[in-house]
Amino acid sequence: MAPPLPGPLAHLAPLLGHYGYWAVGAVVLVEDFGVPAPGETILIAAGLYAGAGRLDIVAVAAIAFAAAVIGDNVGYLIGHTGGRAFVHRWGRYVFLTPERFRMAEEFFVRHGGKIVTVARFVEGLRQVNGIIAGTSGMPWLRFLAFNALGAALWVGLWTSLSYLAGTHITAIYDEISRYQLYALIALGVLAAALVLRRVLRHRRRDRRQD
Repeated sequence: MAPPLPGPLAHLAPLLGHYGYWAVGAVVLVEDFGVPAPGETILIAAGLYAGAGRLDIVAVAAIAFAAAVIGDNVGYLIGHTGGRAFVHRWGRYVFLTPERFRMAEEFFVRHGGKIVTVARFVEGLRQVNGIIAGTSGMPWLRFLAFNALGAALWVGLWTSLSYLAGTHITAIYDEISRYQLYALIALGVLAAALVLRRVLRHRRRDRRQD
């Protein structure tokens, strides 16, 4: 019998109960190229099922890792082939406004590899980091390497925690999410600072030319 899923994970029980590994792979895959889907929560729920003996934890981790890497690479392909025009036209449907896109692209230009890895842990960036990497012109092999690293760390963290922590995972998730919000705010401040510095540089250069 499947264990009862605590709190916000409970609504995923029918999906996992009926489709198991397929549900994990599909939800993580589509989330990673911009579709609003509970990729992180289904990964945690699958870890709980594995801890109760309903799923194999190694299979859950392997499927989630493959889906995360493939999904981000689909996003990279969308960004690389569709370009900024595509993002500006369709980005609002995945909450990627032109302003958010511009700020995120500033990060990728300066800190590409690190951002790809860290973005995996930040809600909002996780869903669009492949698209932005593609539009910003990051080399594909570089993106693939850092993306795989981020996916391995992300999958490893949540499958291990949920497998070992059991029903206490919701309290752990809430605590991590609280600090994740602070990290996201810090990234936003840093992005604004980078944009401001660039604007000031352009103004100084224009004054010198005048």
